[in-house]
Amino acid sequence: MREKAIRRSPVVVLASLLAVTLLATVGCGNHTAEPNAIAEPSAQVSEALNNLVRSGMPGAQAVISGPDGQRTVTAGAGDLGTGAPYADRAHFRIGSVTKTFVATVVLQLAEVGAVELDTPIERYLPGVVQGAGNDGNRITVRQLLQHTSGLADFAPEDVAHKLPQQLDQTSDGMAYRDLAAADLVRIAMTMPPQFEPGAQFQYTNTNYVLLGMMIERLTGQQLAAEIDARILKPLALHDTYFPVAGETGLRDPHPLGYHNVDGKWIDTTTMEAAWAGAAGAMISTGADLNQFITALTTGKLLPARQLAQMQTAMPMAPGTEMNYGLGLIRFQVPCGQQQKEVWGHSGGIPGFSTLTIATPEGNAATVSVNTEQTNDQFSTALTAIICSLA
Repeated sequence: MREKAIRRSPVVVLASLLAVTLLATVGCGNHTAEPNAIAEPSAQVSEALNNLVRSGMPGAQAVISGPDGQRTVTAGAGDLGTGAPYADRAHFRIGSVTKTFVATVVLQLAEVGAVELDTPIERYLPGVVQGAGNDGNRITVRQLLQHTSGLADFAPEDVAHKLPQQLDQTSDGMAYRDLAAADLVRIAMTMPPQFEPGAQFQYTNTNYVLLGMMIERLTGQQLAAEIDARILKPLALHDTYFPVAGETGLRDPHPLGYHNVDGKWIDTTTMEAAWAGAAGAMISTGADLNQFITALTTGKLLPARQLAQMQTAMPMAPGTEMNYGLGLIRFQVPCGQQQKEVWGHSGGIPGFSTLTIATPEGNAATVSVNTEQTNDQFSTALTAIICSLA
């Protein structure tokens, strides 16, 4: 559920991966045209994915969409056992890209007056944000959306670094998979604030768990049902969904997700992820994510005034091209002599890393890698793919 960074000079985004010699023999030879496909992607995209696989990733897929159609490019293996690549229309866990769906629903509710962004969360979730110095009277909905609340993460050791079997227990021995959103928040409320509300940016999953709870309290519906009714059905995103409790697999077709332990790839595809909820539980495809992010950034899901608030961004950290709005990240990437600006979100959850972005011209790209253990080449590859978009 961690966001991925694109920096001016490549850096390690998550843990470094050990190279797997098998992958060196797997090329980027799978270019699949969709109906009314756009022109063949530039060599830049193919080379970026090839380099990503050569650097140690099991496999990767880029789905590129625009006004003229769609193209899918793959590299490496979606299944290391068979060597099969990512399948067309592959389903994968999208981690924190879920947060953009959640933020969109909050902004829709704000548009109709059901929620006020600069109102304390205490009004909507009375008594929930209290304890260890935390005070819901001092934290606004906007601060939750923008990760400036100061609240601690319910999982101080980022769950993106853990294997599914390790996710079964917190440091207190409680099973995440058996906990509801309110339970996760109660864990966070045992920890003191990281800083004064509004003082700085700190990415924290607790913020979005609270937003999911707020949506359910305001609408009287489950979060998944609200996202389905407000976003998935209107856009006909039939391959995007929340897993339900006990649903540990992925719908077909799908790649296998992997975690590298001492140079050996461990299959982490099967896992309980429903507990992650608003912070990062959703599953989707590259085509669906491209349609979503394009619809969002071109004003099809929000009126202009709400989209403008969503795109009012602040720096996430010094030395990055990332600025965080309200559940939406602005990436400013150097492309030759120019800076290219795109909007989207990224995410990591055991077995998968995802980035989905859209340009102001209506082009979009989603990149999926079937491990959360990305390396410095991941940043380089994403920059190359962003720069290839018109």
